[in-house]
Amino acid sequence: MKTKFLWSKILVITGFVFFLIGTIDPLEGSPVIIFGSLLIAIGAYLYKSKYQLLLNLSFLFLVIGVGILFWLSSLGGVGEGSNLSIYWLYACLPMPIGWLTCLVVTILKFREGFKVTREVVQS
Repeated sequence: MKTKFLWSKILVITGFVFFLIGTIDPLEGSPVIIFGSLLIAIGAYLYKSKYQLLLNLSFLFLVIGVGILFWLSSLGGVGEGSNLSIYWLYACLPMPIGWLTCLVVTILKFREGFKVTREVVQS
């Protein structure tokens, strides 16, 4: 059981590092952001954290938002030089919502700590 606890800690910390590195360039770094968010969500699941639902939802929002972002980019982008209005960027809102949610909830997860509890030991 302690190996699960150790893996949870490693996954959350590694995921958070990937998450922050991908944030440097949100378009090209978006796969790194998604991968980091996935590692954080898996680590929270292994730990049986009370934040695992929020982390799973933020991962889902990131995947949807990045998918829409890539789709709009494949259509030639938005704005003046494109056929699409700038208002199409509202469709990408799940990405910043998921990013902000993942950031805040991961910080809350770090504040929660990685104490070995009965729930972790019994699983």
